[in-house]
Amino acid sequence: MDGSPLRKMKAWLPADGMPETAGRVHYAMAFAEGEHPLMDRISTGFTLRFTGVRTCAACGKKVKKFYGQGLCYPCLMAAPEASPCIIRPELCEAHLGRGRDPQWEREHHDQEHLVYLSFTGGVKVGVTRSAQVPVRWIDQGATLAVPLARVPYRQLAGAIEVDLKQHFADRTDWRKMLLVSGPEQGEELLHTARNKAAEVLDPAFAEYLLPAEPVVHLGYPLLQVPPKLVSVQLDKLPEVTGKLQGIKGQYLVWADGRVLNVRNHIGYHVQVA
Repeated sequence: MDGSPLRKMKAWLPADGMPETAGRVHYAMAFAEGEHPLMDRISTGFTLRFTGVRTCAACGKKVKKFYGQGLCYPCLMAAPEASPCIIRPELCEAHLGRGRDPQWEREHHDQEHLVYLSFTGGVKVGVTRSAQVPVRWIDQGATLAVPLARVPYRQLAGAIEVDLKQHFADRTDWRKMLLVSGPEQGEELLHTARNKAAEVLDPAFAEYLLPAEPVVHLGYPLLQVPPKLVSVQLDKLPEVTGKLQGIKGQYLVWADGRVLNVRNHIGYHVQVA
């Protein structure tokens, strides 16, 4: 059987208002035929099996290999989801009515964006659409996040990020991210970084700087991390099975220390057992 193509895991914060679930992320795998809940699979046997089939996440065509994250070569070159400004938002031209697909750019990039600081084992600066909060922070495995600036379109957010990258990292170390056990580890660092960002930000962007925003706390269903973590890829290990230890960011963590980045396997057809 072909199985179902992997997509980014669905992640959300329950809106039940219960103190014990406040800020605790819930997960499900999202497939065309429906969602596969994951919360009741933690601490039980869990198998992810690659069938050998790959389909492009943009056009749906079967391919032998991907170029970029879940994309065939033509889509890597032409799809708006693979535009250079996805990685480098300062290059975005959506506000000028330009881009690979102007309508897609208007809907996704000519929209209000936030520049933020998050703690993912270290403090980093990032950019996201306002509508993607807190999903963007969850996908990165951030335990803490605080908005810094609010701007009307993506390119401007990218320009602020470039200015702040002189002082802050913009990448996440996945091992450090998984090893962070709780938000209290980075709270003081994040508050200090927020104050520093306000001081060093180019005055040209001062009008977009937000007043001191409350820090958002996020918790994950990964209470204990195996002592040794090993990243696995479905190309080399088509079946990963064992006790599912937990989930954080877009990572599945098995009790034996094997870790699979779901986002890096978008378009891979899998079976879940």
